[in-house]
Amino acid sequence: MAADIISAVEFSVSGELLATGDKGGRVVIFQREPERKRRPYLRGEYNVYSTFQSHEPEFDFLKSLEIEERINKIRWLPHQNPAHFLLSTNDKTVKLWKISERDKRAEGYNLKEEDGRVREPFRITSLRVPVVLPMELTVEASLRRTFANAHTYHIHSISVNSDHETYLSADDLRINLWHVEITDRSFTIVDIKPANMEELTEVITAAEFHPQQCHTLAYSSSKGSIRLCDMRAAALCDNHAKFFGEPEDPGSRSFFSEIISSISDLKFSRSGRYMLTRDFLSVKVWDLHMEARPVETYQVHEYLRAKLCFLYENDCIFDKFECCWNGSDSAIMSGSYNNFFRLFDRNSQRDITLEASRDANKPRATLKPRRVSMGGKRQRDEVSVDSLDYSRKILHSAWHPTDNIIAVAASNSLYIFQDEVN
Repeated sequence: MAADIISAVEFSVSGELLATGDKGGRVVIFQREPERKRRPYLRGEYNVYSTFQSHEPEFDFLKSLEIEERINKIRWLPHQNPAHFLLSTNDKTVKLWKISERDKRAEGYNLKEEDGRVREPFRITSLRVPVVLPMELTVEASLRRTFANAHTYHIHSISVNSDHETYLSADDLRINLWHVEITDRSFTIVDIKPANMEELTEVITAAEFHPQQCHTLAYSSSKGSIRLCDMRAAALCDNHAKFFGEPEDPGSRSFFSEIISSISDLKFSRSGRYMLTRDFLSVKVWDLHMEARPVETYQVHEYLRAKLCFLYENDCIFDKFECCWNGSDSAIMSGSYNNFFRLFDRNSQRDITLEASRDANKPRATLKPRRVSMGGKRQRDEVSVDSLDYSRKILHSAWHPTDNIIAVAASNSLYIFQDEVN
């Protein structure tokens, strides 16, 4: 598998920076261009700001397992000083990185030469006052903390708490709570591992902290349910505070029902009132005050329901698509195949399918809506469901926290789109 395939996309809390992680363990950070009155279309343009190697391939000698360097998730910490901080994780290790700028350097040290060599004491004949001189701007990424050895299974989620001091990391069976200053211990707050692994019926698929309530977190399962936990009730949150699930229609049950109901992503709305989940065919909006069923369901690619057998054979049915909210919680986005991605307007109930493609999209060109035909006579601008390319898929996407700017990753390419500027 190519090392430059993008595996994580995340805007910073302000939206000024955009980070991507790839299968080669690299993190690339893009910085937003400052807006100019004469060229307002530049407000959605991002240029490379910093690139660094976050993770290296490792080998677990006890289990004879190779640990890939692939970046599974990136999460930014809130901006509290001139430097930026982000958490990145592969399957086993979370790392805290500091991204800082340097545009000044000190010269005229007494105890060392300008090239760093220590001066001989007998050569120091006078006292010098060091001076600070301007230099060309450089961006440095420095590793501040490494959080390791806490997960038996592969980490798939990390989430920064609203207290800005703690974060969670989750694998298939456990969720751990960390303090960003402490690396040698974490607390297991959810553990669903049965005493006998043969009794295992479901796994954790995603986990996230509530955006305002630092004691509340939610995690989703492979059975299509979500559990809301309150850390005030008990140190171990095995007993959930709320259980969100939709009863299955017995008439529509099939061999694939359990696979396609597995939740691949979970996101709280920015207001904290709703949760957004993605399963294989749909995205659902859940109200935290109503556990029985989702308040909204949007079909992402319902036309693939007839193709589930084919998708099972080529393993696409196990693809994990992400979903995200816009800044005002009024729209949601999620990806599909053929490099299509879907946008849903919650107020007007309108939806649109767009394509991330180098051929169709010249810089600053307007995207044309795409449609998929189920069969029969095909319109000129429609794509047949039989000609979809399942190797081209939008698994990772992000929406700017305040503006209508979206970033979608398609294989090794990052596409950034913005709404039209008059």
